[in-house]
Amino acid sequence: MLSLMTTDSSPDLDERAPASAAELLARVSQGDQVAFGQLYDQMAPRVLGLVKRLLIDHAQSEEVTQEIFLEIWQSASRYDPRLGGASTWIMTMTHRRAVDRIRASQAGRDRDLRIGIRDRAVEYDQVSETVEVRIENERVGRAMSRLSELQRQAVSLAYYGGYSQTEVAELLKIPLGTVKTRLRDGMIRLRDEMGVAS
Repeated sequence: MLSLMTTDSSPDLDERAPASAAELLARVSQGDQVAFGQLYDQMAPRVLGLVKRLLIDHAQSEEVTQEIFLEIWQSASRYDPRLGGASTWIMTMTHRRAVDRIRASQAGRDRDLRIGIRDRAVEYDQVSETVEVRIENERVGRAMSRLSELQRQAVSLAYYGGYSQTEVAELLKIPLGTVKTRLRDGMIRLRDEMGVAS
């Protein structure tokens, strides 16, 4: 009775004995989905563990683990048992993929940093330019306030209003020569007030 039980149970034990990673990879290379599921169950904890140690971030680690198993499915036929164990082949692939993700993430952070610095510089330049324009406008405003009322009228119309000298003469109802004199004298006074070399 004992020998009968042993004989009956031996085939069951063989059937339940897990296949090695190398055997499973060989079957996966033939498109065996069941073998792929078994390989996944066997190797996923180790693969995820290594990826997580390198990447830290759990969500990224899961994503990279999926990429690794996709690569295993697609490239199982490239595994050569003469060059090393199946587990070693898978873990080497795992390490490479994780390092690639780290490099890609670092490159992304570097790119974002460069863009951020560039954008900050552009923003800074715009602020700087705005401040310079405001300061210059204040200087011009102070200098304009030191002109005579008649000079200020002529300069404002000609340079801020965009009117020609003839149009300024018509608007102010004064001779063209008088406009030219006021503009000349006003510009000399502005130049002196603002400290601009002639």
